[in-house]
This record gives sequence, C-alpha cells and structure tokens, in this order.
Amino acid sequence: MYNPQSMKAEEFISHEEVLETLEYADKNKHNSSLVDSILEKARVRKGLDHREASVLLACDIPEKNQEIYALAEQIKKDIYGNRIVLFAPLYLSNYCVNGCVYCPYHRTNKHITRKKMTQEEVRREVIALQDMGHKRLAIEAGEDPVNNPIEYILECIDTIYSIKHKNGAIRRVNVNIAATSVENYRKLKEAGIGTYVLFQETYHKESYEKLHPTGPKHDYAYHTEAMDRAMQGGIDDVGLGVLFGLENYRYEFAALLMHAEHLEVVYGVGPHTISVPRIRPADDIDPSAFGNGISDDILAKIVACIRIAVPYTGMIVSTREGKATRERLLRLGVSQISGGSRTSVGGYAEPEPEDENTAQFDVYDRRTLDEVVRWLMELGYVPSFCTACYREGRTGDRFMRLAKSGQIQNCCHPNALMTLKEYLEDYATSGTKAVGEALIQNEIGTIPKEKVRKILEENLVRIGNGSRDIRF
Repeated sequence: MYNPQSMKAEEFISHEEVLETLEYADKNKHNSSLVDSILEKARVRKGLDHREASVLLACDIPEKNQEIYALAEQIKKDIYGNRIVLFAPLYLSNYCVNGCVYCPYHRTNKHITRKKMTQEEVRREVIALQDMGHKRLAIEAGEDPVNNPIEYILECIDTIYSIKHKNGAIRRVNVNIAATSVENYRKLKEAGIGTYVLFQETYHKESYEKLHPTGPKHDYAYHTEAMDRAMQGGIDDVGLGVLFGLENYRYEFAALLMHAEHLEVVYGVGPHTISVPRIRPADDIDPSAFGNGISDDILAKIVACIRIAVPYTGMIVSTREGKATRERLLRLGVSQISGGSRTSVGGYAEPEPEDENTAQFDVYDRRTLDEVVRWLMELGYVPSFCTACYREGRTGDRFMRLAKSGQIQNCCHPNALMTLKEYLEDYATSGTKAVGEALIQNEIGTIPKEKVRKILEENLVRIGNGSRDIRF
C-alpha cells in the first residue's frame, strides 16, 4: 500500500502506485485541459505531485511541451536567478565489496587498478583543487568496510578542512558514500559535512536486486531508507538521484518524486539537491547492455519536469554530460555543475599514469575550471563558489523556507558575486578576469535593495584589496 508517511521503502516507494501513475499519465498525455490545469498549478511555485508531473513528462503535445520548457526556465530564474554553483568531485578510494553490474568498481573487476589515497595524497589533491579555485568538494568512495571505514572518511574530511594554501580553502565538503547507520550519519554531521548525497540507481526493486547481485548494496530497503537515517542522524541537507539508463525513465521519474514527497511529509524538508546522471562507458561497462538509454531530448524533458515539480531543489549535472547538453540543461533547471573534474582516485595534483585506470566513468566535458567559468559568464550566468548558507546555518528547513519563497536570492546573489570576485583575483586567466569584472559591474545594478548594493560594492573593494571569505 502506498503511504508517503511510512518509514518502509516499499510503502513510500510503492511499485503499484508507480505503475498506476504511469497508466494515468499514458491515458492523459493528450489531455490538453488537464495539462493546462497542471501548468496553472505549477505557476504558483508550489510544486506538483508525482502523478501531475508524470502527466507533463508523458505529454506529447508540441505546443504544451514548449509551455513546459518555458515555465521550467522561468521558475529556475525566479528561484535561483542566473547563479550556477561550481564544485569538483574527489574520489578517495575505489575499493568496493559490492557487485554492481553498471560500475567498474564492482568486486569482480580484476583488471581495474585499486587505489586508496593516504592523507598526504588527499592533502596534495586538495591543494591542487584549491589552486584551481574550488571551494566546494563532493567526496566519493567505494563501499568497503575494511579499506574505507567511516573512520577513514572522517579523517579525510578533517584533512580537507584543515588545509589552507595561499588564499585557498575548501569551505564545504559534500559526501557521497554508501548507505550507513544513524550513528555514522551523526558522525558525518559532527564532522561538518554539507549535503549527504546517495543515488538510488534504480527504484525498481526487482531490477535493483538484479543490478546489485552481491554485497551490502543488494539490500534494497536499507539503501532506499538511507535518507531517513541521515535525517535522524541530524543531516538535514540530502541529495537524491537515479542513474538514468538502468530502468524505464518514466518509472524512475515518478519514484524519485515520491521519495522527495516522503521526505517533505515526514521531515518537512525535501531534497536539497536532485542529480540526473546517465550511465556512461567505463572500463568494462557498456551502457547499451542495459537497454534503457535516454536521448538528450528526454533528459531535457526530465530536467524541466523536475524543476517544475520540485521548484526549490538544487539540480546537478556533472561532467558525465558534454558542453552542449550542459548548456541546454542550465536553462531548464540545473543550478550546480562540476568543473575541471577527475573521476579517478586522485588525478588533480598529477595526471593519472597511463598504466593505471581508477576512473568510475568517462568524462565528457574535459575543460578546465577557468574555461568553464568563462563559458558560464559568456552565457550570462554568475559562476558561484558560495558556501555561505551552509556556514551560516541556513540549511534544512531554514534554507527551504528561503528557497520556496524566492528570498534566497537576497543572500545568494551578492554572495555569488563576492566569491566570483575572489576567483577572478586569485585564479582566473587575464581573459576570464576581464569578462568577469564586466559581468560583476553589470550584476551590481540588478541588486534591488540600495543598502545591500552599497555593502556589496564596499565588500568587492575589500576583496580587491586582499580580504577573503566575506559573506552575507
């Protein structure tokens, strides 16, 4: 029985409810009046439930699809403005005991190079990332209780936060590690993490168990209920995501929104972020073997419908996608992207040796961070390295209240400009700096409150004179 208030995975993600939702969407995909009523509801920025959003995703009326895209773009502008948050992944270890058939880290892969970074190696990688200009990391590790125990993850977090190099500092560490216990989530919270991210991979229970034939990740309920334990451990910013290409995308879309609804109903806080990765080639992994790949057009429709359904959430697209796709998705709802990424264990301080292969997947956008920053600015976006909300306690329901009301821009826009100014002063090439300075001057004029604008202008001068880490 479907029950979003339930703490049982198979009740708040009900297989029967998903199937009924898909049937309902199929029956109404040509229903113009219903689509119009759903869009009218969405225009008040209160979001949609999984059935309503599934109708929009299934809709194949061309003019209505254009309305969907236009509304997604407007909602993105209203809530997140033109800011794009930048981050980088840092893979700590690819040791893993699971048998996930879509990931090259699977236990039976005997020819991939296994590697686990020492704290000194972590330090070198973090300095290299700081020298690029990054302020926000997402740390990743395979699941291995011997090689990657929670104590190792905590030690790495402590190392990362401790490193101050020139003007560099990592100000927020998000964590993407395997499902764990309430006690361990509490330890991560105490370590000062930002968002806890865990991809479901697939919500289809039968497929999930086949795709994870061995290892602790085989336990569907334990994995799916991880966000509840994270919340119980005090982590109020969590990130959801599925790996599109493993199962039917419409099934995953409906279930993903059901998961968001569950968190909202039980904890009053929906997902801080939603990621939309597609399965990619990697070592011994061939995406075509799974038979559920999605086109760029379908991915764009998914992003637009998520933005409409969950208007407050941050949306992430990584370097799994190339430049053109990322540019398209930025307009439709994406608010965070990675830049200058490596998916190998290490690889920032020094290129990975040719005789090693530790990467989790192939990178499709190989541009440097500076190139990504300049590209964003030339598109009219403000690249943001801001971590102020996290460090000022604007997390969980406090962040959501600001995001849902659209008031988050009052803090985020000036903070984004100040962190961009830091980047331009410390790391940018001359060409990028020139583009950025012009952008900042233009953006100052868009600040609606004179008092905020005056403080911002004073702070920008202070940053130009050497001050750092100023925030609203």
